[in-house]
Amino acid sequence: MTTATLPMLDLAQYQGEHRAEFLRQLRVASRDVGFFYLTGHGISLEEQQQMLALGREFFALPLAEKTQVQMLNSPHFRGYTRLNGELTRGQPDQREQFDIMREDEVVGLPTSNALWRRLVGPNQWPTALPALKPALLAFQQQLTDVTVTLLRAMLEALELPANALDHTIAGLNGHEGPYQHTKIIRYPVAAATASKQGVGAHKDPGYLTLVLQDQQAGLEVETADGWVLAQPVPGAFVVNIGELLEMASNGYLKATTHRVTSPQQQDRYSVAFFMAAELDATVPVLPLNAELAAEAQGPATDPANPLLRQVGENTLKGRLRSHRDVAARHYPELAQAS
Repeated sequence: MTTATLPMLDLAQYQGEHRAEFLRQLRVASRDVGFFYLTGHGISLEEQQQMLALGREFFALPLAEKTQVQMLNSPHFRGYTRLNGELTRGQPDQREQFDIMREDEVVGLPTSNALWRRLVGPNQWPTALPALKPALLAFQQQLTDVTVTLLRAMLEALELPANALDHTIAGLNGHEGPYQHTKIIRYPVAAATASKQGVGAHKDPGYLTLVLQDQQAGLEVETADGWVLAQPVPGAFVVNIGELLEMASNGYLKATTHRVTSPQQQDRYSVAFFMAAELDATVPVLPLNAELAAEAQGPATDPANPLLRQVGENTLKGRLRSHRDVAARHYPELAQAS
């Protein structure tokens, strides 16, 4: 573990007199590290703490209440996943989580047999905690607004029009805005004999990720100099680049590998938000200027995780791999292939 720290950026500067310097810092942080802290986002510390508190309330519910909304019930990969229920690189993660996305109507399978359309549908909500639904949906929309602003700023930092990717987040089935995916997560204290893999080393699949951490450290970022601990900073989100943005920039921006190590003293709680292009979009290759294009060497290639530009196919691929029980129940025709 190195003693380096992640860059700190203030989104409020994007609209102020320091705009040019902010864009310069954003490009450097996104290119060189792929991870940074973000302040000035407009979401108060009180709102952040309230969401973490609701997460603690949910995970404190009896197991029977949580399993009523287990992800296994949902072909849309939404709901509760118990400890060891998700896999990263084939190994179980030592965490439990609750996943939601945009509250959608079921669209089912079209005649094209595009199986990714099964991802579109409603969330599951625990009846024992009615406050969770309005609070988490509102928080998800706040995070969406932040990431849309940040994505546009990032495109400006690459000397492109701020709206260069707007057509990919225009909305599916009449909705406006990008694909939304939010997780509330509990990482229990590691038992002496247990795996310390809170979540294994991986890259995120979307455009951008925002992570809200409580006071417990554990998120680690891989850099050229080794693993960097992303210490919690009150009020700040941790931001990282996803694989779709790496593809769109032809590798100029990198989706950085990261992991979470299980806490040693107290359970760790977090909220992670993944913003991506809509499922029916195809990610383009952005026309970078000659100077930046010369540094873009193409997105990373991994035979075990091929990147697909059709967003729905790329998203479904990841879900099938991470949640094999859901895949076996709802996608039996694809489960073995995943």
